[in-house]
Amino acid sequence: QVQLAESGGGFMQAGGSLRLSCAASGRNVSFNVIGWFRQAPGKERELAAALRGKSPNTYYLDSVKGRFIISRDNAKNTVTLQMNSLKSEDTAVYYCAAKDDTSDGFYLPYNFWGPGTQVTVSS
Repeated sequence: QVQLAESGGGFMQAGGSLRLSCAASGRNVSFNVIGWFRQAPGKERELAAALRGKSPNTYYLDSVKGRFIISRDNAKNTVTLQMNSLKSEDTAVYYCAAKDDTSDGFYLPYNFWGPGTQVTVSS
């Protein structure tokens, strides 16, 4: 059974950095598409960053472009989201998600989800 697990969330002051990691277990094959979604209180879940393919195409939400970097380590079966210059509006629960079907590109649906990790940024 495939499982995703996020780590690295926490509390940070505005302008600081956090690094989230997503570890996959239960299979050895890398997913075609991996994304980091986030959901702030009272708001819909949104796709913050995603990558697709081995020499990956990437997607970034406009509000995180230039600040967030998504990368993957196939040998370790992990995906990392480096978050720099954090803002209070980045506060959310961050979810790692993955899928093999690329017909919908970076967008929903995703087949596998982690439980989420809280990121809180104080202004």
